[in-house]
Amino acid sequence: MAKASVKNKAIPAHVGLIPDGLRRWARSHGVSFKKGYSLGISKFVDFGIWLKKHGVKTLTAWALSTENIKGRDRSEIEMLFKLYAMSARDPKIINKLKKNQTRVNIIGRLELLPENVRKALLSLQDKTKQYKGFSINLLVAYGGTDDLVYAAKKITRARKKPKAINESTLRSYLMTSKVTNPDLIIRTSGEQRLSGFLPFQSGYSELYFVNRYWPDFEESDLKKAIDEFSKRKRRYGK
Repeated sequence: MAKASVKNKAIPAHVGLIPDGLRRWARSHGVSFKKGYSLGISKFVDFGIWLKKHGVKTLTAWALSTENIKGRDRSEIEMLFKLYAMSARDPKIINKLKKNQTRVNIIGRLELLPENVRKALLSLQDKTKQYKGFSINLLVAYGGTDDLVYAAKKITRARKKPKAINESTLRSYLMTSKVTNPDLIIRTSGEQRLSGFLPFQSGYSELYFVNRYWPDFEESDLKKAIDEFSKRKRRYGK
């Protein structure tokens, strides 16, 4: 994806986000996981506003992975479901999105979500579908490997001949088919891996790892990430 430019500085048009470290933040501060996740959601809304202010056009963020759903304590997952449903209906959050002309797209295996959570998220998507100032792709019940398997199964059902399958074909069958390639991917908490985040689209993304838990991430950290991005030479294998 082409980069936007602000005052002659290269700006990523599309940023990917892995907001990691919420549970570790909660433990380190002696508060509940619910408190940590609540602060994480609030920080996420602010993060989108910061991105738009800095000239970024699109954000794709990982909200909940299929591995989370399968592997974490059920009470924690159910608490997270409730927070997501409540946040998707929160008038303050909706007003912030509207004020910043932000469209939200919900992407993932939504059939894995409780009906009330699915309806709340899709309602948020519907309420913001007309906005064009900024886009957020929210990955919920999403896994990168699962996305590739999903595409392979759809291609098989479509009875595509091998010679008819190319990069464009594969992309079109992904759950994330409409998600463009991120220019920059930011992961918090100090972990230095993508953990299956957008495997098809991230091949030439610039990676930036922040040694801070997500609730502690500030706009100054984003500015550092964008400054670092602007200094990098992107050759795409050339």
